[in-house]
Amino acid sequence: MLNIENLHVSYGAIKALHGVSLHVDKGEIVALIGSNGAGKSTLLNTISGLVRSTEGSLEFNGQRIEKMPPNEVVGLGICQVPEGRRIFYSMSVQENLEMGAHLIRDKSVIQDNLQRAFQLFPRLAERRKQEGGTLSGGEQQMLAIARALMSNPQMLLLDEPSLGLAPVLVEEVYERIVEIQQAGTPILVVEQNAYQALSVSNRGYVIETGNITLSDTAANLLENEQVKHAYLGE
Repeated sequence: MLNIENLHVSYGAIKALHGVSLHVDKGEIVALIGSNGAGKSTLLNTISGLVRSTEGSLEFNGQRIEKMPPNEVVGLGICQVPEGRRIFYSMSVQENLEMGAHLIRDKSVIQDNLQRAFQLFPRLAERRKQEGGTLSGGEQQMLAIARALMSNPQMLLLDEPSLGLAPVLVEEVYERIVEIQQAGTPILVVEQNAYQALSVSNRGYVIETGNITLSDTAANLLENEQVKHAYLGE
């Protein structure tokens, strides 16, 4: 579904991505792991149209998207859950979710999507009238993911979904991520928590200083000595 070839991105004179190539197929969870500053978020932001590439191609379902503005990228079915959640703190849980459905005009579809979101994250149903800013970090992450699902995405981009969460909440969030993938939505997940991401993924890539240095099945990457040493604390 997503095919990236020889992607280069620069911030002024600073080169952030150096010829990155990767793909995500239907039904997959693909992990992109690397240290802070390696270029993970830059790649997601480039896919989403928030950052412009200087060279290379981005294709989604066979359509070139590297020059599309973000709203058109979302309209095609790519939805990003940003690092740090970025929910609307003064709006209720339900209002945050409804913001995710801003491109949908059919009110019955929005209601169906709300019910699916509440089924996936029952805690949000309990807090539907509560302001987003009063939720715990884990609940805010659930809200950010559920808000993205309100747009009926064909692909989800997740940026550091475990960031700042207690281990028990990380497990819960990743259980829901697997459920989303099993329901048919492919996912590209960016993580510093390499073990957590690889443990639920089909394949994975390692990015270092803007370059893809390793790519393999997730199971093989978990057993790779270089990955163990650099990212798994072994």
